Amino acid sequence: MQHAMLEIDDLHVAYGQVEAVRGVTLGLQAGQIVTVIGPNGAGKTTLLAAAMGLLPSRGTLRFEGEDLHGLDVEARVERGLCLVPEKRELFGELTVLDNLMLGAYARRLGGAALRGRLDFVFDRFPRLGERRKQRADTLSGGERQMLALGRALMSSPRLLMLDEPSLGLAPLIVQEILTIVRGLRGEGVSILLVEQNARAALDSSDHGYVLETGEVALSGASAELAGDARVQATYLGGGSGDED
Repeated sequence: MQHAMLEIDDLHVAYGQVEAVRGVTLGLQAGQIVTVIGPNGAGKTTLLAAAMGLLPSRGTLRFEGEDLHGLDVEARVERGLCLVPEKRELFGELTVLDNLMLGAYARRLGGAALRGRLDFVFDRFPRLGERRKQRADTLSGGERQMLALGRALMSSPRLLMLDEPSLGLAPLIVQEILTIVRGLRGEGVSILLVEQNARAALDSSDHGYVLETGEVALSGASAELAGDARVQATYLGGGSGDED
């Protein structure tokens, strides 16, 4: 039987005595977009941080069949995992180009390979190409999110984990970014999407998980979850707009 690209089984993550993630099991196949939705404080961001190696965890955590426990963040990036954090964490005083170059650092790209990755990013985000010499802190919110995505893509990820990419952005910009995200699947990039905009997340993904108080409350095909009465009442009825 073929392994899932990402296998999470009975994962526990604690802050001191408080378990923020309890017994979560989740799978993602190569070529899929999988979303995790849920209320503020459900543990969505914690789940991504544990998968990236930013937080210690107990349970099974495998990427392409390899146990991730004991691997630091840089080693996970080298294997093809990348996280775009909710706060984007750009270097505001550096230019767009410099921020992108930092994204290629873990892969130690140079020469033609580096130029190829820059072309790949600028083809998908033409505005970043136009603003390559601008400081990152002069960009709009949407452009900063594009730069955070572009920087992640510089590391040639096979699995891109996105934490609240729509946060604080106008609806048209959200649609533009999610369209680009969906297009990455054709480039061999799988996506694990944490998103407070549940409707947009389910519309953009193949499979979904509903995380509540650190546990998986529901899971299934995204279209089925979007049709579920409980999901509609709790997450699609106008939405609370909470972030994790």
